Amino acid sequence: MASLTFPESTKETRLVGIARLATHGESLREGHDVEYFTLPVRSLLNRCTSARMPFTWTINPYRGCEFACKYCYARYTHEFMEMRDGVDFERKIYVKEHAADLLRQELRQVKMGESIAMGTATDPYQPSERRYEVTRAILEEFSRRHSYELGIVTKSNLVVRDIDLLQKVAEHNQLFVNLTITTLDCDLARILEPRAPRPDLRMETVRKLNEAGVNAGVICAPVLPGITDSSRDLEALVKATAAAGGKYIYANPLFLKPCSAAIFLPFLEKQFPHLAQSYRERFSKKAFLPQAYHKRISQLMAHLRQKHSIGGNRQRYGERLELTKRSEEQLALF
Repeated sequence: MASLTFPESTKETRLVGIARLATHGESLREGHDVEYFTLPVRSLLNRCTSARMPFTWTINPYRGCEFACKYCYARYTHEFMEMRDGVDFERKIYVKEHAADLLRQELRQVKMGESIAMGTATDPYQPSERRYEVTRAILEEFSRRHSYELGIVTKSNLVVRDIDLLQKVAEHNQLFVNLTITTLDCDLARILEPRAPRPDLRMETVRKLNEAGVNAGVICAPVLPGITDSSRDLEALVKATAAAGGKYIYANPLFLKPCSAAIFLPFLEKQFPHLAQSYRERFSKKAFLPQAYHKRISQLMAHLRQKHSIGGNRQRYGERLELTKRSEEQLALF
């Protein structure tokens, strides 16, 4: 199998860390402009150093995500592998090797009360999971453990494949599965999130998980000004979450890093030209929207949760989400 190749200019620079490991990745297969490579990582569990995040550790079974969400903030993670084209994030997917074995060795680092988030920089149930089952292997390891706090973030209904394991994990650990749903409009979702499952399938997943005894809720992230932030649209999402038995719903406004803006702003020019200039002005100097916008969305969501009787009796995980949404930084897919 052929290894991934880099431009000559990159070869001239001595690669280190994850960039060097990526050069040893072996090509697994190709499909609809997507290539898959092995990634011989040395660690699976990553410590989150930001005090604003509601979790201590992160796990990402893959690098890159083929759902190709136009707004995705995580494109910068491929830059660590010396890949500067933002499109590479959705076209070159790295499958982490020996993930369960690494996790088994590293979980001793996790202390009581520290939470673990899976899927903060890649979707653990993207299409590659059907074949490589890295996420399932990780869950199998957690199913043999006790007293951990685990949160999973995904846009995929593939997570229902693992209901049996999720139930086992939930028996002796705190577990929450978060379905990211930005809009209930299937046509709009197809434009914003080209290869992700339809929003109605994700909402049905919320229902199935809760019926199976697995705590599940909805994260509306990011909220896009002028596109998905109307009171009517957000209320429809809250109402649907309540009807599906969702345990909570939270929302976080758009966070646009330069690597993401390089993809998202040209997309706006094509699909929403009337909004393009406004976005360029808003994000010209910083990646965050004004505090006033964050406050408006926060207050609106609080009102809608109360109106539809959802999220008022939050468990510990929900409380952590509530703390984070008051911060200036978009919660990484949570």
